[in-house]
Amino acid sequence: MMYDHTTTPLRTGRAAVNGTSLHYRTAGTGPAVVLLHGVPKTGYHWRHLVPKLTPHHTVVVPDLRGLGDSARPADGYDSATMSDDIAELMARLGHETYAVVGEDWGAVIGYQLAARHRDHATALVFAEALLPGFGFEDHTALTPANVSSGMHLWHLGFYFQPDVPEMLIAGHERELITYMIKNERSHPDTATPDAIEEYVRCYSMPGGIRAMLAVYRAMLTDAEQNRQAARRKVGDNARHVHAVIASPRIGDVDGNVVPEPPAEHRDNGMPAGVVRHRSPGLPCHSASNASGSGLTLASIPVYLGAEAI
Repeated sequence: MMYDHTTTPLRTGRAAVNGTSLHYRTAGTGPAVVLLHGVPKTGYHWRHLVPKLTPHHTVVVPDLRGLGDSARPADGYDSATMSDDIAELMARLGHETYAVVGEDWGAVIGYQLAARHRDHATALVFAEALLPGFGFEDHTALTPANVSSGMHLWHLGFYFQPDVPEMLIAGHERELITYMIKNERSHPDTATPDAIEEYVRCYSMPGGIRAMLAVYRAMLTDAEQNRQAARRKVGDNARHVHAVIASPRIGDVDGNVVPEPPAEHRDNGMPAGVVRHRSPGLPCHSASNASGSGLTLASIPVYLGAEAI
């Protein structure tokens, strides 16, 4: 169960969108915010952030296509299609404009949502993620640099293989999810039992692991979609989207502004006026501030670390 700031349970529902059915939760009043979770998680990931937002925002927390209590279609797990799911959901709920907050794979989908639906997305928070097409794939390689930095993403190649992961994971969903949730954070004790139980419940249901793997197996498609999207700035519209980009490692946010990105990434993807915490691999502009339009660091915290999970 998830609660708003008054300890009232969030309203829940299902919506037929984009050829599938999404489960969602919603609460609050004010400008709309959609929260997009990562993998292997569900919308429950946001349970601590929601009550901090509902006094001033209408919050929508979907379970992404194939994940949580949403339907598990056979295809459509690339980030562009999944972003269209969210755009249609927000339209169905009556939200013409909204801020987008994504973490992990939810951040990748959020980037596509901001890029493909520019007239509706007013802000983008890209947290705890790397972006396919901009260096993410490099971390699948077994190299001293990746291993020593803790960024050897061995599971990506494993998940990409057909059939074998399904065979090995079947009956061991709890072990896999517990390991991934605890291992991918700086403070493993923040992986609370209630969260792990919820994730295990959802990913153990029929099609749960298949859908999870399908998200990873769309990664090369995602990379091409992101390279295409980065040819035009996300903020290249009347509302001028602002982005807050946070650390790819849970619990690592320290508020430090990172150095100027490589020249080849400097003018792609993100608008000027970006506050950045350490996040390699995302095309973005130099850091300054997130004031202007949509959400700011003051109105939506980059809510990572112990409380976010």
